[in-house]
Amino acid sequence: MHDGRWTKSLDYCYWDYPLIELDALTMGIVGFGRIGKAVAELARAFGMNVLATSSTLKQPPKGIQAVELETLLRQSDVVSLHCPLTAQTRNLLNKATLAWLKPTAFLLNTSRGPLIDEQALADALNSGQIAGAAVDVLSVEPPPADNPLLRAKNCIVTPHIAWATRAARARLMKIAVTNVRAFLNGRPENAVN
Repeated sequence: MHDGRWTKSLDYCYWDYPLIELDALTMGIVGFGRIGKAVAELARAFGMNVLATSSTLKQPPKGIQAVELETLLRQSDVVSLHCPLTAQTRNLLNKATLAWLKPTAFLLNTSRGPLIDEQALADALNSGQIAGAAVDVLSVEPPPADNPLLRAKNCIVTPHIAWATRAARARLMKIAVTNVRAFLNGRPENAVN
């Protein structure tokens, strides 16, 4: 807009790149806890089909299909990571598992940086193996200058800010106080075992 490309256009509307509509696409959610469930609701509101995989997902809610990771990666148009970092999930997305994604697929990570082998993702992006990625977390933060995702094609990197609004930080403080109070009353909440 600021460069005047629409102004110079012969048509009443203008776009530089192909536009993608979410309706009828498939959202794959890896990790189906509180945040994964909320993302599923948003995806369904946009008319997306939703696949989910999680170590704790036994009976998925109506409209959500529980599948194995390979099926989720092969069938999803958008994959969103919402799982904890454990020995089993470190480099969950690596050269082999990224190869399961469609060439038109997008990968989102607002969970934990080390869930992804960053060099493998950069290679997949640079070779056109997948369409794009957006990450708010990296394996080392702040990233060193040689982090391959900083120069990868079709990759958006934000500086771990998905949680950083004033309202979100106030909510986190309230949750922390509530958790301490519940623990002191003998009813631990949000315990991680």
